[in-house]
Formats: sequence, C-alpha cells, structure tokens
Amino acid sequence: MREEIQNLKNEALAQIMEAKDSNELEGLRIAYLGRNGKLTKLIKEIKGLSDSEKKEVGRLINESKNAIFETITSKKNQLKVVKREWFDPTIPGKKYKIGKLHPTTQVINEMYEIFKHLGFSIIEGPEIESDVYNFEKLNLPKDHPARSLQDALYIEEPDVVLRTHTSSVESRALETLKPPFRVVVAGKCYRYENVNATNNAMFYQFQGFAVQKGISMADLKGALYSFVRSFFGEKREIRFRCKYYPEVEPGAGLDLDCLFCNKKGCSVCKGRGWIEMLGSGMIHPNILRSFGYDPKKISGYAFGMGLDRIVMDRFKISDIRSLYNGDIKY
Repeated sequence: MREEIQNLKNEALAQIMEAKDSNELEGLRIAYLGRNGKLTKLIKEIKGLSDSEKKEVGRLINESKNAIFETITSKKNQLKVVKREWFDPTIPGKKYKIGKLHPTTQVINEMYEIFKHLGFSIIEGPEIESDVYNFEKLNLPKDHPARSLQDALYIEEPDVVLRTHTSSVESRALETLKPPFRVVVAGKCYRYENVNATNNAMFYQFQGFAVQKGISMADLKGALYSFVRSFFGEKREIRFRCKYYPEVEPGAGLDLDCLFCNKKGCSVCKGRGWIEMLGSGMIHPNILRSFGYDPKKISGYAFGMGLDRIVMDRFKISDIRSLYNGDIKY
C-alpha cells in the first residue's frame, strides 16, 4: 500500500505540472482529493490494517495530500501571471487612422510658402482690435461711409471691436516695422453678415503689404501674377478691374474665372462668371502720412483676399457654411 500511495502522489504531481489552466487544476484536485478521489479511497482501506500499519500509512497519505494541495496552489499562482506575448520587430506595425489638416489650414500653409519665395515674412495680429487700428489709421474715420459696409461687431462701443479685416495688422506693422519690408498675414475676421452660400459672419482673410522706396503698381501686379500662377496654375484666367478701397489709391480688384460654371454664371459667382478673389492697390498717402512717412519718398502696396473663396475654389466647395459646420469630412 505504501508503494501505491507513492505512485498516486507522483502521478498527481506530474499531471498538475502539465495543467494548462485553472479548470484543469480543479479537475485534478477532485480526482485525487475529492470525496471519491483516488487518495480518498485509500483512506477508507486503512481500517483493515494493523495498528502499526495504520499509523505509517496514515502519515504517508497526509503527506501526499499536503504535497498535492500545495502543488495545485503553486500552479494556480503561476497561471495568474500574465504571459508576455511574443513580439516580432520585423512585422509592420498597425496603421492608425489620423485626421488631416482643415482645407483652410492647407491653403494658408501653401500660400505662405509661395509668398516666402517672393520675399515676404509672416506675422500675426490680434482678433480683438481697437477702433484706431481697425479703422482710423486705415483712412476710415468715424464718419466714413465704408464703415457701414463692414458692419463691425463691437465688444465695447465705440473703441473695442472684433477686427473686420486683416488690414488692422497692416496698421500695426506700419507703426512698428521700418522699411523696406514685405509681410503677409492670415487670420479670422468678423462682420455682421447675412449667412448664405458665399458669406459668413466669421471668415478668413489673407493680407499682404510691402513698403519701401520706389515701389509701384507694377510691383504689386507682378507679385499677384506670380502668386496666381503658382497657386491656381497657368491655365486659369484672371483680370484686374479698377476698384475703390479707402485703404488704397489707386485700387484694383483681381477676379478669377469661375470653375463652377465655366464663366456661364452661377450662385457661387453670382451670375457674373468671375469670382472676385482680392482687392489691392497702392497704400493711401494719408495712411503713410499718419505713420510719419513722406509719400513722395516712401510708397507701398497692399492686397487682401477672402481665403474662404479660395478654399472653395481649390476644393470645389459650393457652400461656405460647410467649411465651419463641423462636417468631419473637412
């Protein structure tokens, strides 16, 4: 019987060490230590032994039970340890979907690159602006009729306003920078507008200006031609028209042929076949004088364009509202 007990013990320990999970361990516990287990059945046979044999066999059975129980407990603890998965560094990693830059941001970055090659620097300015920098220093005194066309949104009347154009950065640059300089700036502007397919109360503008001795309208047209050809391509048609802007004299508008209707007229171009892309001109002498420059010695040009219309043209977007309504495809 001693040999049988030892064989059962060795058999049980071997099976426990090969167990793959806790369910298999529980099955082994029941098979050997349960009510009808193999070791339990040997206990029932002790009563047929002599007194001296009972003591010896009982000790062996208890030692075997304890050894089996301790081995099961140890094996359970081993199975609880999380095994590290095998890793092959040569296998390509998982590709996670990431977002893309908004169309407006993409266009701004591309335009910045073009103008940097034309010798322009990049600056920024505040969106909450004073009436002085947004209007008065730009040849727009309080009684100027152009103010009503811009429908400013005031934070504190009459001095603190959400900028209605990026020209406010031009007035700040004229105050702090010294000629010669060429600068571009892009940013949000705000006006009280009736929202429709081509207009919004919040919109982006792109402003550029250059100030130096002897600069002329020819330099302005050359810079704009270079930009249009680089950004829109050689095949796009453009035209200049005489336009009035209080910040410049003389003033000119640059129009681009409408791709949405092939110059036949549609809601985007308002039936004209052309989309007005920007306003431009020579910086008004009054502005130069207000910053201490003699217009006979120092001149400059400026241009400003609605970025949203350029974005719409680039990505064939027919409604400006879709750019800022949270549509995830943009």
